[in-house]
Amino acid sequence: MIKEYIKYLKDNPQGYWFKAKLYGWGWTPAKWQGWCVIFLYIVLILVLVLVREKDIPGNPDSGSNILTFALPIIVLTILLVVVAYKKGEKPRWQWGLSDKYKIKR
Repeated sequence: MIKEYIKYLKDNPQGYWFKAKLYGWGWTPAKWQGWCVIFLYIVLILVLVLVREKDIPGNPDSGSNILTFALPIIVLTILLVVVAYKKGEKPRWQWGLSDKYKIKR
């Protein structure tokens, strides 16, 4: 299965940063640019959480949590999806490899 998956990712003549996931709907990084986008997304989320945690005034259970945590994370996630949509394969539902990538045994 691993060899078939690598063959699927390497079959990328259009140079997509993200290829369609094998199972479900969405994308997986296929080139170094895609991995950089994912890494940057994770770093920005971590920085946001670490910086904002100190900035919450008063009770941490107050309504400021929505503006402090959720809204920036939602915006970053939307940006990630937009980049994956623009630089990736057309999203589609998929469940496993097509016969083209299966290795004959």
